[in-house]
Amino acid sequence: MLDVRRLRLLRELSLRGTIAAVAEALAFTPSAVSQQLSALEREAGVPLLERTGRRVTLTPAGQKLVHHAEAIFERLEQATADLVDTRRGLAGPLRIGTFPTATRAIVLAALAFLVHQHPGLEPMVLEIDPAGVAGALRAGDLDVALIHEYDFVPSPAEPGLAAQPLCTESMYLASTSSAPGEAADGWVIGHWKDSPWITATPGTLCHAMTVRACQAAGFTPHVRHQVDDFATVLALVAAGQGVAVVPHLGIVDPMPGVTLTRLPIHRRTKIAYRTGAAGHPAVAATAVALRGSVPRELTCIEGTPLPRSIPGLPVVYPASSPC
Repeated sequence: MLDVRRLRLLRELSLRGTIAAVAEALAFTPSAVSQQLSALEREAGVPLLERTGRRVTLTPAGQKLVHHAEAIFERLEQATADLVDTRRGLAGPLRIGTFPTATRAIVLAALAFLVHQHPGLEPMVLEIDPAGVAGALRAGDLDVALIHEYDFVPSPAEPGLAAQPLCTESMYLASTSSAPGEAADGWVIGHWKDSPWITATPGTLCHAMTVRACQAAGFTPHVRHQVDDFATVLALVAAGQGVAVVPHLGIVDPMPGVTLTRLPIHRRTKIAYRTGAAGHPAVAATAVALRGSVPRELTCIEGTPLPRSIPGLPVVYPASSPC
């Protein structure tokens, strides 16, 4: 009989590439991971790994077993969902992953709804960059999470994960003045090719989005500051320290003197969870709460014509409605 916990280690090895990476992600020691994988090989009765020096790769049999393991994990999630007795009410910890702008604009209202509707639940919020969500969900550190992708940085399909759309928001070029000429066609980034830029820290999707948007406009940005907090980014722009690309939800308190020009770029937010967990009552309740907490302006932002340049754009969060 194959051990499911060892199958998870094999799956993670197929995704992460090294035993050390698997050990770090799942809080094991490398030797413990190696021992468990060796035990799985004995259970399977065939070689699952090829070892060449310090490198380890999956054999064809190992790859086939990972494919079967994905189906097994999905059925286990479905079984867990079926065993929840909703007649007694939802209860227990609910680990929610999110990113900062969504925490403030969406998750806070969703938490209030969940606590009111399901007082037995214990929501626990963890702010995490969307790039790290997949591993956290597969490891069981999260139950549900918000992730996002940009037009220039699409999210790759992640084994063992499923997602559903939540909302879409526009992106803006933050500067201290409007761009002449190019503003008419909505693509103003090229005007700022010689300016200093403010981006998020490397390794984040926000950083990759800005760099790729600039490259699409024909230049590589000269990055002066790397800051993840959008309020600080806008303060730096107001201080004449550079220009930046910010999402709609990142514009809470526009700084005087900052002009925000809408770009033909969007950020799309999704609700992610383990494959097979969509029917889990707690996950389903969380999805309902999140959809009901999306700010109204995001439900129609792509269909509503906005001015090209908006000095000190105010962002107002009216009563929520489904996305």
